Amino acid sequence: MNARVPNLSRRHFVVGTTAVSTGLALGIQMSFMSSAQAAESTPEIGAWVVIKPDDTVIVRVVRSEMGQGTITGLAQLVAEELECDWKRVTVEYPTPGESLKRKRVWGAFSTGGSRGIRTSEQYVRKGGAAARLMLVQAAADEWKVPVAECVAAESVITHKPSGRKVTFGKVASAASKLAVPTDITLKDPKDWKIIGKPLNRIDTYADKVTGKQVYGIDLKMPGMLVANIKECPVFGGKVKSFDASKVTAIKGVKKVMQVGETAVAVVADTFWIAKTALDKVEIVWDEGPNASVSSASIAKILEEGLTAEQAFVGNTRGDTKVALSAAVKKTEATYFYPYLNHAPMEPMNATAKWTPERCEAWVPTQDGEASLAAVIAASGLAAEKCEVYKVNLGGGFGRRGAFQDYTTQAVNIAKQMPGTPIKLMWTREEDMTQGRYHPIMMCKLTGSFDADKNLTGLHMRLSGQSILASVFPSVLAAQKGRDALAFQGVFDGGEHAFGYEFPNQLMEHAMRNPHIPPGFWRGVNVNQNAIFVECFMDELAETAGMDPVEFRRKYMGKFPRNLAVLNAVADGIGWTKPAAPGVFRGVAQMMAFGSYVAAACELSVTDGTKVKIHRIVAATDCGYAVNPAQIKRQVSGSFVYGLSALFEQECTVKNGRIEQKNFDTFGSIRLAQMPKVETIILEGGGKEWGGIGEPTICVAAPAVLNAIYRATGKRLRNVPLKNSGMTLV
Repeated sequence: MNARVPNLSRRHFVVGTTAVSTGLALGIQMSFMSSAQAAESTPEIGAWVVIKPDDTVIVRVVRSEMGQGTITGLAQLVAEELECDWKRVTVEYPTPGESLKRKRVWGAFSTGGSRGIRTSEQYVRKGGAAARLMLVQAAADEWKVPVAECVAAESVITHKPSGRKVTFGKVASAASKLAVPTDITLKDPKDWKIIGKPLNRIDTYADKVTGKQVYGIDLKMPGMLVANIKECPVFGGKVKSFDASKVTAIKGVKKVMQVGETAVAVVADTFWIAKTALDKVEIVWDEGPNASVSSASIAKILEEGLTAEQAFVGNTRGDTKVALSAAVKKTEATYFYPYLNHAPMEPMNATAKWTPERCEAWVPTQDGEASLAAVIAASGLAAEKCEVYKVNLGGGFGRRGAFQDYTTQAVNIAKQMPGTPIKLMWTREEDMTQGRYHPIMMCKLTGSFDADKNLTGLHMRLSGQSILASVFPSVLAAQKGRDALAFQGVFDGGEHAFGYEFPNQLMEHAMRNPHIPPGFWRGVNVNQNAIFVECFMDELAETAGMDPVEFRRKYMGKFPRNLAVLNAVADGIGWTKPAAPGVFRGVAQMMAFGSYVAAACELSVTDGTKVKIHRIVAATDCGYAVNPAQIKRQVSGSFVYGLSALFEQECTVKNGRIEQKNFDTFGSIRLAQMPKVETIILEGGGKEWGGIGEPTICVAAPAVLNAIYRATGKRLRNVPLKNSGMTLV
């Protein structure tokens, strides 16, 4: 089994200390186990590493690969401590059901928040180190020599005094009988040979290029039928009635059914038959109380929040209200950020098979445990009778994590046709109109100055949605109603800390929750907060009569890592040197997902509306850089995401429903529009591990917006820019 195979059968697992006949399976007790669990379960063999007789090393990973390179990075962490031959490393996915049976031995399956590596690194490295110690001990026992005289490298164990050698595969079986060591010392970073190297990705095989790779949408099984579904286009609405008389006789149509209270589905031999038949089903919707909601009515709700008396506080210092009242001069600005769709290339889909005895689902998921929870809830069966197998996913960006509506639907359909595998496939239109959208947000900022043009206070009032209120209300309740995620990038501490210190500062959130469901869209709230803060920094600098970079430096003295990435991009873009005629520069910085990021760009504007971005210099301080090549790819890809949102993307509401139904109205920048990205990697984090996949998205837009102002004299505060007549060329 290798990275191409999405599930792991039970026969590959070993419980307790049983040896695997085909080789060695090694693991280590997880730090997340409670003391009670630890007492019941000694460190298991079989959790993280499998070594076959031919020296193939299989690293078990539970994080999802979505193109970001997570599985390669995790394998590098294990291989570093294992001292194995990288060319023989591959990976496989355990199932969440197996993990549940083994007291969650693999920990969280969730892949989001740029946490894939940074929250796994400790225990997967220990798993590799434990495996190495056991292999070396087995060889020393066989040779009857002190273990201190033996060393492992490149999957070979050598007895240094005699020169005798043996491969990992040859001692794997003996090693599997040894106790897993508990006293493990990880390598000093200065001794790393694999971590920090730009190694090729494990999953870049030919099938991806030729189109042969099987994604969830491609899955085939004997006897499988395909379902297509339509849910009420107005969130909160439901099915009033439906008439399937025109389609029941169509060849290939197997069943027309209602799914829950809100949807109707057709099951057929093929997707096309199901889709065309469903289009002919006459559905009458009860659209409910939200049928009259529009973008304009939502905007009024948010505008009210900008001046409302009550708001949640996320960051405060000094007395900002006094500073504002005593100001000699004030600078004010109001910004707007719209709903955005995840819009992965592969629409939502899942395959399920239900019987009264067992329910299984094959899901392209960012969180196998969330998928399993959905299967258990929908199936009506006990947890031990349910299982989820991870299938390759064609993009996720947050949509396939906490939100498992498509998995629930697949199971509910399969329950109505027991014993038959049902593959549910959404249309693109369903995917676009049944999303979990980047939350809509407005922001009013006010800066106060004294007579010498010193900034005395900053007030930031956010008005918009709370993701936690919709997705995890229990977390919101624990925070006394405040959504901490709304303050990403402007926290008073933590992994999204504010990188400035002003004499007086106040960041607030007036929570306003329209009926459109919000979700974790790649980068989440730091995307808009970076625009609000970093564009306003330029406005404040102008009021103060200072260079934008110098103005930032003035208030960043206590935040050396923020300052370092800012200086790196300023130097990289040549900030203090004159730009070419007609070329203008912009800059932005932020701290997000444990990493410090900054961007500087050069662009030109013709005819007042046509923007050409010539180059972007990006700096990332993520602490330890596991794979520099992959970091550069992720940084470049994040700018595609950020610039697409800035220029092209928004979801609007009319008659209670999302208007954008396909890529003709929800666009992305094209290859010819993409500027050159020069990535600078800093490692200033000491023992810290930051994220990579999401942080730099947030600095793309404000850097460009600041440069556009310098080119045109226009402050563009509403996204996307297409609504202001601006186009990227």
